[in-house]
Amino acid sequence: MRRLFWLAMGITIGALVVRKLSQTAEKLTPQSLAANLADGLRDLAEAIGDFGADVRAAAAVREDELRAGTGLDAPLPESGAADLPAALPRRGGAHAADS
Repeated sequence: MRRLFWLAMGITIGALVVRKLSQTAEKLTPQSLAANLADGLRDLAEAIGDFGADVRAAAAVREDELRAGTGLDAPLPESGAADLPAALPRRGGAHAADS
């Protein structure tokens, strides 16, 4: 009876070891490695795309905050160009034309 138990135990352990080794060998085939690599690259591309979308959304929100804070989106005065000088002097004045 004792020998029968150990025989059954050995067969069971042997079958489990062979099954595990077969699964590991199947994972190491070139096709399986290529599929795993492709899946990993696909996941990486999705993560980069999601990150880019998050950055663009945050940048748009921040730009709106900055525009509201600086008044860049405020409407121009009604009089428009009448309030502006006709020609602004160039920096450096007459000396810039002499060179």
